[in-house]
Amino acid sequence: MTDIDALMRTAPVIPVIVIDELEHAVPLAEALVAGGLPVLEVTLRTPAALPAIAAMKQVPGAIVGAGTVANPRDLEDALAAGSEFIVSPGLTEPLAQAAIRRGVPFLPGIANAGDIMRGLDLGLTHFKFFPAMAAGGLPALKSLAAPFGGCRFCPTGGIGLDNAAEWLAFDPVLCVGGSWVAPRGAPDRKQVERVAREAAALGR
Repeated sequence: MTDIDALMRTAPVIPVIVIDELEHAVPLAEALVAGGLPVLEVTLRTPAALPAIAAMKQVPGAIVGAGTVANPRDLEDALAAGSEFIVSPGLTEPLAQAAIRRGVPFLPGIANAGDIMRGLDLGLTHFKFFPAMAAGGLPALKSLAAPFGGCRFCPTGGIGLDNAAEWLAFDPVLCVGGSWVAPRGAPDRKQVERVAREAAALGR
């Protein structure tokens, strides 16, 4: 199983995906992978999410995980659907311990120094900075990251093509999460692939 560091270095942008209709899942995943964004975070915000994870895993090259995982039960449901990594909006000890016990790559959300310190106590060093813009933007992350030199981040929340490059230029940021590359609804394959290519090029 890929570790979280390698997963975060796979592409500069992790699409944050909301699937409302299961039939949208595979075409969206195919277009994102073709555009150079293979790491796909499917958020557990709709009833279609878990079957979408299972369907997307069949797409060659796709690395599919679950987002909006809030507790150990969500974690187990996500793993049963085939999730290869887990993303959470926050950090709780029961969820972190469950993820560590299962040996799954885990990216918990943090917004302050206390969150990071709790993560470090649990042996975690890679975090989702969320909600990135609402929590103070890049200046806030720079201040937060300074005392924690070994930590790496995936900022998510309010990030788009217009500001992603600025985040990615900050060394502790390995990738960013964004929904702009995966709009809700029936996917326009050509458009999704084009936007994905733009996003994939940010890391060059």
